[in-house]
Amino acid sequence: MRLIPWIKRNVVLVVTVIVPTLGAIIYFGLIASDVYISESRFLVRSPQQKMEGAGLFGDLLQGTALSRAQDDTYSVHDFMLSRDALRALDAKIGIRNAFARNRVDPLNRFPPLFLDDSFEELYVYFGKHIDIEYDSSSSISTLTVRAYSASDAQKINDALLQLSEGLVNSLNERSRQDLVRFAEGDVKVATDKAAAAAVALFSYRSKNAVFEPDKQAEIQLESVAKIQEDLIATEAQLAQLRKISPTNPQISGLESRAETLRKAIASEAGKVTSANGSFSARAQTFERLTVDSEFADKQLGTALADLETARSEALRKELYLERLVQPSLPDKSMEPRRIRSVFTVFLLGLMVWGVASLVIAAIREHAD
Repeated sequence: MRLIPWIKRNVVLVVTVIVPTLGAIIYFGLIASDVYISESRFLVRSPQQKMEGAGLFGDLLQGTALSRAQDDTYSVHDFMLSRDALRALDAKIGIRNAFARNRVDPLNRFPPLFLDDSFEELYVYFGKHIDIEYDSSSSISTLTVRAYSASDAQKINDALLQLSEGLVNSLNERSRQDLVRFAEGDVKVATDKAAAAAVALFSYRSKNAVFEPDKQAEIQLESVAKIQEDLIATEAQLAQLRKISPTNPQISGLESRAETLRKAIASEAGKVTSANGSFSARAQTFERLTVDSEFADKQLGTALADLETARSEALRKELYLERLVQPSLPDKSMEPRRIRSVFTVFLLGLMVWGVASLVIAAIREHAD
């Protein structure tokens, strides 16, 4: 009976301090579920490029060193916090069951009070139970998972790391395929050009009976020179006979031979210097086809070298997700911090009670 008048006189204190504090004591002391925290640390890195002029010793050191891949680290973080990761996680270990079990208190159980169990609600709910911290100085990421059993926390943490490793592997494969595919495309184009140029050159040689115009012309000119020597000898002999014996019957034969040699010289010389069908006329087209074939072969060699470089580059650019600390299996719940939570509610109640008391006193004073 004495308590009721006191409550009436101190209703503000009761409402703002005593009732919330008692509610906090009941909830955190009897109802709130234990929260287990599993932590892991990982590093995303890629092979470091070799420095020019570092020497053999520097190459040995840098060839095995791995540089940090900050941009790729952020990509892994985004994936871990994404809907795709949650969807894969739910399919892998049944994430809904881990948060919807009967041992989880009603305020923390999924789905939350007055909300549905849609995937979007699960995504929002799960985002409150996972945290990623990144140390820019060391590039080490810390993955923290909160769950209502030690095994669930460790299982979720490990599954997220496995999914992220799969993401890194898929990025590696895609990068490798893109680099090599583009280089292989260039090799195919260069191969087709080289083959077409070789076929064109072979067809021209077969059709025009020309293989090395310059050398063939040189041989032809040598033949013309020999015929000219015969012609000179014949004309000399003919001149001598005409001088010594103008009626000699050999003169007609020598004249006929000289005429034949002159026609042979004109014919053979025409094969080298005439405007149509000569080696000189065919040399221009032949040289152009030869240059095209040699240029196509050089392009093919460059494309093949680029393909090998692309393959080496693809291997050198591979990413690695390395676990520095494996997901821990907590043997004790770290949350909720019951005493601190009750004390926090009590202090907040006192602050509200103090403000409310001042406001009520001011109102009364103003009314008086």
